Amino acid sequence: MGPAPAGEQLCGAIGEPEVMEPALEGTGKEGKKASSRKRTLAEPPAKGLLQPVKLSRAELYKEPTNEELNHLRETEILFHSSLLRLQVEELLKEVRLSEKKKDRIDAFLREVNQRVVRVPSVPETELTDQAWLPAGVRVPLHQVPYAVKGCFRFLPPAQVTVVGSYLLGTCIRPDINVDVALTMPREILQDKDGLNQRYFRKRALYLAHLAHHLAQDPLFGSVCFSYTNGCHLKPSLLLRPRGKDERLVTVRLHPCPPPDFFRPCRLLPTKNNVRSAWYRGQSPAGDGSPEPPTPHYNTWVLQDTALESHLQLLSTMLGSAQGLKDGVALLKVWLRQRELDKGQGGFTGFLVSMLVVFLVSTHKIHTTMSGYQVLRSVLQFLATTDLTVNGISLCLSSDPSLPALADFHQAFSVVFLDSSGRLNLCADVTASTYHQVQYEARLSMTLLDSRADDGFQLLLMTPKPMIRAFDHVLHLHPLSRLQAACHRLKLWPELQDNGGDYVSAALGPLTTLLEQGLGTRLKLLAHSRPPVPEWGISQDPPKHKDSGSLTLGLLLRPEGLTSVLELGPEADQPEAAKFRQFWGFRSELRRFQDGAIREAVVWEAASMSQKRLIPHQVVTHLLALHTDIPETCVHYVGGPLDALIQGLKQASSTKGRMVMSRGGELVMVPNVEAILEDFAVLGEGLVQTVEARSERWTV
Repeated sequence: MGPAPAGEQLCGAIGEPEVMEPALEGTGKEGKKASSRKRTLAEPPAKGLLQPVKLSRAELYKEPTNEELNHLRETEILFHSSLLRLQVEELLKEVRLSEKKKDRIDAFLREVNQRVVRVPSVPETELTDQAWLPAGVRVPLHQVPYAVKGCFRFLPPAQVTVVGSYLLGTCIRPDINVDVALTMPREILQDKDGLNQRYFRKRALYLAHLAHHLAQDPLFGSVCFSYTNGCHLKPSLLLRPRGKDERLVTVRLHPCPPPDFFRPCRLLPTKNNVRSAWYRGQSPAGDGSPEPPTPHYNTWVLQDTALESHLQLLSTMLGSAQGLKDGVALLKVWLRQRELDKGQGGFTGFLVSMLVVFLVSTHKIHTTMSGYQVLRSVLQFLATTDLTVNGISLCLSSDPSLPALADFHQAFSVVFLDSSGRLNLCADVTASTYHQVQYEARLSMTLLDSRADDGFQLLLMTPKPMIRAFDHVLHLHPLSRLQAACHRLKLWPELQDNGGDYVSAALGPLTTLLEQGLGTRLKLLAHSRPPVPEWGISQDPPKHKDSGSLTLGLLLRPEGLTSVLELGPEADQPEAAKFRQFWGFRSELRRFQDGAIREAVVWEAASMSQKRLIPHQVVTHLLALHTDIPETCVHYVGGPLDALIQGLKQASSTKGRMVMSRGGELVMVPNVEAILEDFAVLGEGLVQTVEARSERWTV
C-alpha cells in the first residue's frame, strides 16, 4: 500500500470525521455516483491548512533571481550557515513587539499622559512637614536622617517624555517596560537641592502625590512603587492597564529635574554633596579635614539630568540601522539568559546599547552590519577589553575643565563615560560583575568560533543561572550582618555615599577580601543581588535586609585547589606582619625541609573530598575574622556529589564475583550491569541535587 493522499492526511491531522460510503458491489451507475460524491467531499481543503504548491518543471529548475542570490551571499558573509540565519531571524520574531501591541501601548501612553498632567497642585510646605499626604499612601523612600532643609510643593510636570528602549524599537518580550520622564517644574526645586538628599526627598514626595491620584483612576489595574535599577534613593511609579492588557506593558514614571538645573561642576566624582555632620548627626570636626567625596550619589543625580540626551544619542545612532537594533536585542537576550542584568549593579540592556553606540563611533561596528555581526563584535570587545583598567568615553570634547579618566578610576571600579564626559554609565557595576561579563563573553566567542551545531542553542536559548555556572556557591543571610561588617571595616564614607545601603557599601571590600584569601585557587568570583520586589503605595519601602540573601559564586582552578598549605613570607620579612594580620590565629611559624622558617597556614583536610572543600574553610574564617559574619550566616553549597560518589564506590566494590585465573590467582570480575545501574543512580542523584539546591536558594 502506498502513502495516503494529501487530502486524507490533512483531514486526519485535524481530527475531522472522514466521510465514507458503504462498499458497493459492481460498477453500476449507483457505484459511480457514490464514488464521485466521496471525491467531492474530500476535495475541499481544510480551512487554515497550507496546501502543497504545484510547480511546473520550468519553475522548479529556473535560475535564481538577483534577490535570491543576494540573500545567499549575505548568508555566506554575515552568518556561518543558513540554519544560523534562520534561527536568529526566528528568535528576533519571537522577542520583538508586534505592531498590533504597539498600537495598544501607544493608546495607553496617551491616556497616561492626559491623567498625569491633570493631577492637582499642592501648596508649599517644609520638606519635613508631610501632613498633607493622604493616609493611604507612604513616601517610597527611607528618610534617614529625617531632618532636612528645604520646601516642597506639587505642580504638574512641565513635560512628559517617553524615553528608553521602547521608542528605539529595541525592547524585548516578555517583559515590556516603557520609561516615561516627568520633568518637574523649576518652581519646585531650589538651588541647593543637590545637598543632603533634598532632591531625592522631593522626587519621592512627587511620586507619592502622583500615586495617590492615579490609584483612584479606573484606567489602571495596578499602581505600585519599585526601585530604579535597585537604587533605593530613586524609586519609580509603575502603572499597568486594567483588564486583559494588564500583562501587556508596565509604564515606569521617573521624575527628573529641568535641563541644566544642577551645575555639572558640583556633581563631579571628586565632590561631596552629603555632609558628614548631617548624615552622622555629629558636629563637624574642627581639624579642617576635607569631606569625603560622594561619587555614587552625584552619579544618581546626573543620571536624571541625562535621560533625554541619552535618548537623542541612541536615536541618532540606531534610528535607521535595523541591524544595530537586532544586535542590541540579541545582546539583551544573551544577558538575560545569564542573569547578568538583574539586581543593582547589573550589566543592563541600556549599557550594551551605549556600548554599541561607542563601537559605531569608533568604527568597530558599521551601520550596515547584521544583528549577528553586531553580537559578535560586542562580545569580542567585552572579551578583550578590561574597563576596570582602561576606561572608555563617548565624549569628543577637549575641554580642560572636564575630569580625566584617572579621576573616575579612583572613584569607580568600571569606567564608561557618556558624551558629556561627566557621567559614568557603569558607576553601579562592580569589578566582579564586569569580570563575569568578560568571562561569559570569552566563552561565547569560543563557542561561536567553533561553529558547533548547537552553538545557537547554548548561546541564546539555554538559561545559565549562578548555580549552574559556578563550582561553589555561598549565600550570606541575613543581610543585616553586613551592617556590622561596615562598622568593623570602618566604611563610613561608603555608607554616606550610598545613602545608608550597607549591602552596596560592604560588597566591594567583601569580594576583595575573599579574592585575596582564595588566591590562586580562584579563577572567578561573582555576586548576585536579587531584585527588590515591587510594593504597594500604602506600604513602607522595603529595607535593605528584606532583599533576600547575597549570593557569591566561586569558579575554582584545579591547580592548587587541594593544597592544605598557605605559604607566607619568612619570619624576618616586613610582609610577615601583614600576613599574620590577614590570617589571624591561623597563621603560625613553621620550619620547612630547606631550613627556612616561614609564616604558614595549614588547613584540616584528610580525604580528597575534604580537600576540595578547603575554600569553605577559607571563606568562613576570613568572614568571621574581618567582618564579624559568623559561620552560621554563611550557607555554603559545595561538593554535593561527594556522598553520592562515596556510596557508588562502596556499592560497586561488592558487585562482582571472584574467579580463578589460568595462573591460579583469584581475580574479581565486575558485574557490568550493576556498575551501569550505579552510574544511572549517580546521574539521577546529580539532577536531584542540583535542582534541590537551585530551588532552595532561589530568591
